[in-house]
Amino acid sequence: MTVLAVIPARGGSKGVPAKNLAPVAGVPLVARAVRACLDAPLVTHVAVSTDDADIAAAARSAGAEVVPRPAAIAGDTATSESAVLHAMDAHEAVHGDRVDVVLLVQCTSPFIAREDVEGVARAVVEEGADSAVTVAPFHGFVWRESEPADAADPAVAQAVGSTAVLVDTATATGSGYGVNHDASFRPRRQDRPQDFLETGAAYAMNAAGFREAGHRFFGRTALVRTDPARVLEVDDPHDLARARALAPLLDDAALPAREDVDAVVLDFDGTQTDDRVLIDADGREIVAVHRGDGLGVAHLRKAGLELLILSTEQNPVVAARARKLQVPVLHGIDRKDLALKQWCEEKGIAPERVLYVGNDVNDLPCFHLVGWPVAVASAHDSVRAAARAVTATPGGEGAIREIAAWLLGPHLHTPETTPLSPEK
Repeated sequence: MTVLAVIPARGGSKGVPAKNLAPVAGVPLVARAVRACLDAPLVTHVAVSTDDADIAAAARSAGAEVVPRPAAIAGDTATSESAVLHAMDAHEAVHGDRVDVVLLVQCTSPFIAREDVEGVARAVVEEGADSAVTVAPFHGFVWRESEPADAADPAVAQAVGSTAVLVDTATATGSGYGVNHDASFRPRRQDRPQDFLETGAAYAMNAAGFREAGHRFFGRTALVRTDPARVLEVDDPHDLARARALAPLLDDAALPAREDVDAVVLDFDGTQTDDRVLIDADGREIVAVHRGDGLGVAHLRKAGLELLILSTEQNPVVAARARKLQVPVLHGIDRKDLALKQWCEEKGIAPERVLYVGNDVNDLPCFHLVGWPVAVASAHDSVRAAARAVTATPGGEGAIREIAAWLLGPHLHTPETTPLSPEK
């Protein structure tokens, strides 16, 4: 049986420019959706329908097939259904097999999980539903607002359902009325029927029925419950900011392995040091570093990883430490993200395969560029929130050695911290 998951991902987005490439915990939204689909056992093929070359590249890197979307179905008014139908036709033409079940998966739902994808697929493949949708339990009282003239019209109340009741409280634009409840009666939550909110994350359809109906809901529609905490759709910059803040709480804890990373880029102050500086009478700066970090860097270099120290400080101590570690350094950099992007291009390294270690807000632009943004334990709260992984060790106390142990094995786990002599 062929179960095709289609992820529509247009290049144009008015609310959030390049939205489908926006990283959350270091992973572009389109790649997060691809991973959820690839992890679902019932899904046999994953295709991203796009009109954008950068999205296509990110989709391929994540493991999906790419279906180039014609301009006729790539505009603002194009429906997701049109993209899915086109992707089905393209898949069948290339692979020569008939699609039995098709999924529509939205990459604007950053916290879609394999359970969501597998749930809607199972409802159609194994449980006989014609279509399926992810939903979350919902207990809210829904209100709408209408113009006063319309609100007085019984036809308006009839159109919104028999429970719609006009209320007396007028606003500047109209009058509010209850949609899913009688505004004059407030039943307890346990006495109300269970409502469900469509999450917008995943849908599944019998392919033949979908072709005939032309839309995603037909026949018997199965409701597949998901965790309400994970329900979020990215439509504007505020949604994206919330997604990035929630990612450390909602994403499954995962640490990078050697096969995930081609390069390690290190901030200096607060990452390789404890962020304190001693200044002598002549104005020379002295910082303390951890010998274990030096051992970790040596092993990373020996393992063939590209290494770089990237710092905003134009300071002899940064250059001295880089020489000691035999690691290239770029320091005195105002825009670390631009310098990092240029370095990746010069080295031929895909940013999504870069692990960047930082501790403060000037590291955030780099976090949004790379695939593995990592914060040290002592990092600023906003940096920890944006990180894909956080060390258990503070900066300057062996955090870099801990990261080396993630990549190269437990024999590099950091020993108990001991006081060290400062290094100039």
